[in-house]
Amino acid sequence: MDHQSLMWILFNGFVLAMLALDLGVFHKKAHEVKMKEALTWSAVWIICALIFNTLIYYYWDWMSPGSEYTNKDAALAFLTGYLIEKSLSVDNVFVFLMVFTYFQVPSLYQHKVLFWGILGALVMRAIFIFAGVSLITTFHWMIYVFGALLIFTGVNMALQKDKKLEPEKNPVIRLFKKWFPVTNDYHGDHFFAKIDGRKVATPMFIVLLVIETTDVIFAVDSIPAILAITNNSFIVYTSNVFAILGLRALYFALAGIMGLFHYLHYGLSVILVFVGLKMMAVDFYKIPVEYSLMVVLSILVVSVVLSKLFPPKKAA
Repeated sequence: MDHQSLMWILFNGFVLAMLALDLGVFHKKAHEVKMKEALTWSAVWIICALIFNTLIYYYWDWMSPGSEYTNKDAALAFLTGYLIEKSLSVDNVFVFLMVFTYFQVPSLYQHKVLFWGILGALVMRAIFIFAGVSLITTFHWMIYVFGALLIFTGVNMALQKDKKLEPEKNPVIRLFKKWFPVTNDYHGDHFFAKIDGRKVATPMFIVLLVIETTDVIFAVDSIPAILAITNNSFIVYTSNVFAILGLRALYFALAGIMGLFHYLHYGLSVILVFVGLKMMAVDFYKIPVEYSLMVVLSILVVSVVLSKLFPPKKAA
C-alpha cells in the first residue's frame, strides 16, 4: 500500500473514531450543551486541526511523495483552506440558529440533530470535493465558472443579510411530506415514531432534512472557495472535515453571542469575492498562499474589530 492511500485510511479512521467517541461516550445521554462544554470541544477540534497541520509541515513529503507542493506550501494551503472553511461555517451557525428557533427544537435535542446533520454533510462534501477537483483538472475553464459563482455569492450574501428562513418552501421538505406522514409533536429525540400503528416522521427529522439541504447550498460556496487555494484532494478534504467536525461545538459556543459580530457577515462576503477573483486570475497571476492567508486573516480581524467598535443599534 502506498503512503497516500494509507493516509486516507488513517485519517478517515481517526474521524470515525472521534465521532463514535463523541456520540457513544460523551453524548450518550441527551443533555443541554453548556458554554463550557462547547468551548472545550471547540478547543479540542482546533487543536486537532493544528496538530494535523504540523504533521503536514514535517511529513508531507512522506504523506504524498512526488507532490508538487513542498512541506511548507502544503501546510500553508491546509491552514488557509481550514481558516476559510472555518470562517464560512460561521454562516452555518446563523442558519442552525434560525432553524432551531423556527421549529422550536428543545436545546436538549439540538446536539443529536447536528451530529447526524454533520455526518451527512461529511459525505456530501466528499462528493462535492472529488467532483470539483475532477472538473477543474479535466476542464480548466471550470475554474472561471467557480470563480464567478463565488463572486456572485459574496455579493448576494452582503445584500441579503436579513433573509428569512422559509422551510415550508424547501422542495425536499414538500416532496417528503407528500410521500410520508409527519406529526407536529416531538417524541423525545426520535426522528420517527409510531402513532396508531402507523410510522410517522417527527419534527426532528424535518429539522435534519432542512439542515442537510441547506448544507448542500453551503457546499456549493465553500468547496470552490478552497479550490481557489489548492486542488489537492487530500488537503481540500481534510481541511473541510476539520472545519465541519468543529461546527457543532462552534454553534453551541457562538449561538448566544452571534448578534455581537454583525459585521462578520460582510467580512465573509469580502472573503468569497476575494477567493473568486483569485480563482479567475490564476492564469494571469497566481497569488501566493501566504498572501491569501494574510488577506483572509486581516478581513476577519477587521470585521470583528468593527463589530466591537460599532455595536448594533438597539431597537426603540
